[in-house]
Amino acid sequence: MTVNSLSTRVIQEFGDVKQFPLGLSHETRAYACGRLNKVLADTQILYGLYKKHHWLMRGVTFYQLHLVLDKHAGEQLELVDALAERVQALGGVAVGDPRHVAELTSIPRPPDGVEEVPAMLSRLVEAHEAILIDARDGAARAAELGDDGTNDLLVSQVIVTGERQTWFLAEHLVDTPLTRTATV
Repeated sequence: MTVNSLSTRVIQEFGDVKQFPLGLSHETRAYACGRLNKVLADTQILYGLYKKHHWLMRGVTFYQLHLVLDKHAGEQLELVDALAERVQALGGVAVGDPRHVAELTSIPRPPDGVEEVPAMLSRLVEAHEAILIDARDGAARAAELGDDGTNDLLVSQVIVTGERQTWFLAEHLVDTPLTRTATV
């Protein structure tokens, strides 16, 4: 018997927030769930970009970047879980279906093929920046609303991880002068 042949019903719609006794208003929790789901969708896309670029890495820095991108992907996957669990803890429904994620994300879709290494790294940096901007704004609003848990998640995990990963990537994009032997 398949799920499609069963009579199923949705028991909580996406966007609906159950009332949990958390000391936060329904409006605050609804705002946080919406904002966190946006960051969650973008973070899931960033995770996918990291894995894609990890697999497609090329050139003399292949091995180093292959390892760094896989490490960063793992850290992004941890953020995906933390964000989803926060949405659920607030009484919301975390975005999980890849098709729904694609509808919510603001991260542009990359080409299907292999790009040059600087383009792949730049694409990751730009995705990080979009998430960082959104997370900073969401954290500030959560603080205004008294939602310390959402503020803490966005600041201490999403922003701190994103800033560090952006730094690592950006350092690979700096123009480095070639060393030349001086002729006398």
